Amino acid sequence: MASTESLAKPSCVRRTTCRLCGGKDLDLALKLAPTPVADAFWPKERLKEAQESFPLELFLCRDCHHAHLLDVVDPDILYRDYIYVTLTSLGLQDHFDAYAASVVERLKTKKGSLVVEFGSNDGTLLRAFQKHGMKTLGVDPARKVASEATASGVETWPEYFTEALAKKIRAEKGAASIVCANNVIANIDVLDDVMAGVRTLLAPDGVFSFESGYLLDTIKNKVFDNIYHEHTSYHSVEPFVPFFARHGLELIHCERVETKGGSLRGTVQLKGGPRKVDASVAEFIKREKEFGLDKISTYRDLGKHLDGIKAELNAMLKDLKAAGKTVAGYGASHSVTTLLHYFDCAKHLDYIVDDNPRKHHTYSPGHRVPVLPSSALYDKKPDAVVILPWRYAEPILKKHGALRAQGVQFITPLPKVEVL
Repeated sequence: MASTESLAKPSCVRRTTCRLCGGKDLDLALKLAPTPVADAFWPKERLKEAQESFPLELFLCRDCHHAHLLDVVDPDILYRDYIYVTLTSLGLQDHFDAYAASVVERLKTKKGSLVVEFGSNDGTLLRAFQKHGMKTLGVDPARKVASEATASGVETWPEYFTEALAKKIRAEKGAASIVCANNVIANIDVLDDVMAGVRTLLAPDGVFSFESGYLLDTIKNKVFDNIYHEHTSYHSVEPFVPFFARHGLELIHCERVETKGGSLRGTVQLKGGPRKVDASVAEFIKREKEFGLDKISTYRDLGKHLDGIKAELNAMLKDLKAAGKTVAGYGASHSVTTLLHYFDCAKHLDYIVDDNPRKHHTYSPGHRVPVLPSSALYDKKPDAVVILPWRYAEPILKKHGALRAQGVQFITPLPKVEVL
């Protein structure tokens, strides 16, 4: 009989085929530093436990040009005890309110229609659809978050979205006019089963509306810190067209939105559905090819640029510490984990502050830098603050103008190393 240890599910497995087309011609495009799970900010009582790190390497499929991670961390490790909630992200509630209004208006969705969102988190988007008279159902594997969402008035099933679950939803709730997936299809390894579920659940005139980080913006804007283990894929339009077609679906509209450093919003219907394919699909593909998303050199050029930023940032922080200065980091998000490990700059930080109470008095993944409330900046008065979630530099600076007036230096690592 096999031992219990040999039967244990591995914490990380490496796939050998493209997540979208199944191709095997895969090229290493961008090699980042291995990290623990990006949101594994641990309390003090867990500091004696070993924290496993996993490879973080972006591969490009030579066949369909999909960019993705091959190393897949067990979803139960990532999501069953997930603590991130949408409302903690700056601007996302307003974004989702506008998003729901836009979808309902463009699709002329009738009141009382069913909207199902998988990866629904705390129900922020579904609550926005409720304001338009829609019936809603959320699906999210994070048990605590799902329970809290249900208690707040957004029924949420603590499950992974699959074809089998879609059949159950359709039997109990009916067909869905809208199926949503926002900032989640990048997080799913086995997308084939998910798309079978979407096809099963959609009404004949229904649509699948998704939003996900857009690969072109990730590379162009150097948002490399959006690459972490929760995000198994980095999506662009070209690979999506044959992928959806293979599942009896049809990509009919694309648009770009500003969230998450640049995101892609797509609308999909059942193949042969009532809506025409919009010109935007071909326009996006043309733009992607012109930029070079299908070329391995595009990604390797980004890696060379990031290595230059790493050297410059570490030199600046090393000089500050050598002069006896205190340096704090601002931000304890998923992306910060990637940034700290790749730039290898956590050794220069005395502590990190964050606005999210869930992160207070925890320690950063791997480096174990203590995380304090942002109010600690006023108590401890550091000489410099590195804005680690650099895309949010403007609202952070605005919020802490008093510290700047007192002479505290604020430093951004990207898009260039800069003292503000």
